[in-house]
Order: sequence, then C-alpha cells, then structure tokens
Amino acid sequence: MELGWLLWGAAVLLLLLHVLTELSPAVNFGLRIGFYCLLCVVCSALAAPVCLLLNGGRTVRNMRIIKTVVKTFKYFFGLRFEVKGLENFEVEGPAVVVSNHQSILDMMGLMEVLPDNCVQVGKKELMYAGTVGLIIYLGGVIFINRKSTSSAKMVMAEVAKTMATENVKVWVYPEGTRNCTGDLLPFKKGAFHLAVLAQVPVIPVVYSSFTTFYNPKKNLFTSGKIKVEVLPPIETKGLTSDDVSDLTDRCFRTMRETLFRLSRHP
Repeated sequence: MELGWLLWGAAVLLLLLHVLTELSPAVNFGLRIGFYCLLCVVCSALAAPVCLLLNGGRTVRNMRIIKTVVKTFKYFFGLRFEVKGLENFEVEGPAVVVSNHQSILDMMGLMEVLPDNCVQVGKKELMYAGTVGLIIYLGGVIFINRKSTSSAKMVMAEVAKTMATENVKVWVYPEGTRNCTGDLLPFKKGAFHLAVLAQVPVIPVVYSSFTTFYNPKKNLFTSGKIKVEVLPPIETKGLTSDDVSDLTDRCFRTMRETLFRLSRHP
C-alpha cells in the first residue's frame, strides 16, 4: 500500500514538474541548469578514479578521459556542433589557443574540439569546486590568481617553459570572463604575451553565439546548434613585447568578424 502511494506521489510530482516547465521558462531554465551542474558533479566523481588508475595522477593525458565523458553531455540537452578547421590544430610543437567565452556551457564546446596535449588556463577558485575542481586539477589545468597581476605573470612565465619542455598547447579565454551578449569583450593581453614569450603560434577558435538557445537574463535554455571554426594559426616568430598590442588587436578583429559570420549577425 505504501509503495503504491509512493508511486502515485512520484507520478504526480513528475506531472507537476512537466506542467511547470511548460508554463514557466524560469522553472525550465532552473531545472536544466540544475541537471547540468549535477551531471558535472556526478561525472567528475566517476571519472576521477579512472584518471588516477590509468594515468596515476595529474597529467594532460587525463584530458582524453574527460573529453570522452563530456562529449556525451550534448545529447542530454539537444545540442549539435558543426565544426570546421580542425586541421589548423596540426601545428608542429606548442601553441596558444584562444577562444570566446560565453557561459558555463563552454565546457561542452571546449571538449568537442580539444586537441591532444592541450591544457587550459583557469581561475584559481575552480580548484575548490568539489569533484569538478578535482577532475580539472587531474586534467592538468593551469590555475592563476586573477587578482594578482604579478602572480599571473609568474605563472605565465612558467607556462612558457612548460610548453617548450612538455610540447603542450595552452587554451586561454582572452576575454577573461563569461560574455553571453553575442559580441566579444575587449581581449586581455596575457595569452598574447605568452605566445610572444614562447615564440609559438596563436590559434583562434570561434563559437557562434549561444543567444538563440541560451540566455540567463531571459531564462532561455533550449536545444540548438553551435557552429565552431578553428582559424589558421597566427605566427609570432620574431615578434617582441612591442608587438603584443598589435597581435591582440589583429586576433580580436579576426575572431569578431568570424563570430558575426557564424552567428549571422548583421
């Protein structure tokens, strides 16, 4: 008898949730974001022991495991990716990869195209995000203190050495923060200083605007298509710190034009 009441209660609750999501965009948005966060936590907890067993600890090789897991997320949310230019990742030696940063969903887009031997630069606070912080630590993510300019510069100098010695690519979001406006924020110069310091190419990656299917201000989160384009590498050999501003502006203009084209922005 009690089991029957529980089943009826569960059925009524599911029906109520379905009605609420149909009637209230805010409820629908909250549930989908909540499920996304839960998925991240659970999958991180499951993937961490696998990374430890197979690779023994913190290493960029764990990114292959993380990538395999995260690439399944798109099916839960009805997202489709259309990717062009993956061959532009095929450069000899290290590189600095820069891309636009729109929302917490960027992780799905990142893992969709992430090349081998590539680590990300992230804010130090992510280390304390429970199992998610653990899995990105195991994946070799480089953490920087955004509040300390001197600390960030020291980390970037170490990153330049690591790129050369371990032959890795580094993925940076030059906007510095999430921006879901359909445009780009001005670029910070850290990634470009790094590329010039290490004398490695910059590879721009552009994702089309999410605004047609994801907009927190409008409680919008539906299915949709994301276009991704990996642009040709921009060489930095022979450039000096005096050229960083010009390199930053050049990359910004190219990525902004591509963003508008992919998003069909006038």
